[in-house]
Amino acid sequence: MNDITFLLNGETVRVGGEPATRTLLDWLREARGLKGTKEGCNEGDCGACTVMLTDEAGTRAVNSCILFLPQLHGKAVRTVEGLSAPDGALHPVQQALIDHHGSQCGFCTPGFAVSMAAAHLNGRTDHDDVLAGNLCRCTGYAPIVRAAEAAHAAPVPDWIRDDPRFFWPEISSGARGKSAPACLPETADELAAWYVDHPGATLIAGATDVGLWVTKALRDLPEVAFLHGCADLKRIDETAVGFRVGAGVTIAALRAAMEGPHPAFAELLRRFASEQVRAAATIGGNIANGSPIGDAPPALIAMGATLHLRRGEGRRDIPLESFFIDYGKQDRRAGEFIEAVTIPATAPALACYKLSKRFDQDISAVCGCFNVTVEEGAVTSARIAFGGMAGVPKRASAVEEALAGKPWTLATVEAAFPAFAEDYAPISDMRASAEYRLETARNMALRYLHESQGARVSVLEVSP
Repeated sequence: MNDITFLLNGETVRVGGEPATRTLLDWLREARGLKGTKEGCNEGDCGACTVMLTDEAGTRAVNSCILFLPQLHGKAVRTVEGLSAPDGALHPVQQALIDHHGSQCGFCTPGFAVSMAAAHLNGRTDHDDVLAGNLCRCTGYAPIVRAAEAAHAAPVPDWIRDDPRFFWPEISSGARGKSAPACLPETADELAAWYVDHPGATLIAGATDVGLWVTKALRDLPEVAFLHGCADLKRIDETAVGFRVGAGVTIAALRAAMEGPHPAFAELLRRFASEQVRAAATIGGNIANGSPIGDAPPALIAMGATLHLRRGEGRRDIPLESFFIDYGKQDRRAGEFIEAVTIPATAPALACYKLSKRFDQDISAVCGCFNVTVEEGAVTSARIAFGGMAGVPKRASAVEEALAGKPWTLATVEAAFPAFAEDYAPISDMRASAEYRLETARNMALRYLHESQGARVSVLEVSP
């Protein structure tokens, strides 16, 4: 790995000679002796390893256990040891955790404190969302949330507010040599030129998926490219047909951009993993990994999104739904990568339903997305897609055909039930049985019908 430089708790550090896939968590604990950042799950789920990361996009909480050192170049990092002042004065969230008895065994507390400090800096008050990525097994969340509420009005400490945002223009891309083990391109053009010559390399954006290849599967990644430096892949541009979203746009940024034009999609993204993961994971990565239970693809398919692929100087556009061929197999050529996805400007009939064992930070058992247009009481068009029902995110073509041209009524939806078994042959696994998946998919269609007719169907509402 080429030398990297970043700010750690206000101190400039330079790191060299480390493997490109060395995680920040391991480096903090082993090389720097900063043991406050804990290793819990080592896969980005529990939040015990949470640190604050600052760059041109602002400050957010991220999981250090699946964050690789090259991703830090030119950025600022604060660990729990850096929350208090140089003279030992506590950060307001630390004092609030003490005052409100927000800690028992203490293992999870550093991660909670860092997540709360990042939210405090950003003026966030949606504490349930902010803390959904931090798991506590003994204290219970009520006193922790009370601590977050109590600290909200306190001013941001100078040593946190004035954290310099260091960026070095002399970032070495590592892309000049034909055998460079780690590439840090600064543009999509640079990435495209390098990737054609290194088609077997692993592309790393947020590392929320690839990180587990290293920490859990113990895979050796001999050649990697880190895409976080490609600013042109992080853009969202409004076009004549919709929104062109760069592959490097994070789920957090995409959620914010979609709240106005596509609120149903934005609400689905709120349940995408956790605050820490959403701050790092990218839409390109969520599509490219081809997971049958990825949350974004069903919604994008239901909206009719277009995928933009690039290989060298060549580009091609395909319907997103055709990218997924079979489990673990996508329509992507050697040396080709996702450059962007275009989301249509409007989809007023879109609704997205995610079924999981936990409401927050859980993987879908079934994710159903519906976009049915009804004119004069009859279905004029339908785009329906599901995740968790097949080896890939898949469109419900037979169901759509069964609805087309029919009156938009309960009888029509129920008559389309047999078509679900034509579209899908789900498997049984630890999340749900095949029968349960088929039944709940049909139930989602009923829920969509009732919601479209004005019924209140939110699972978060309780009515007599």
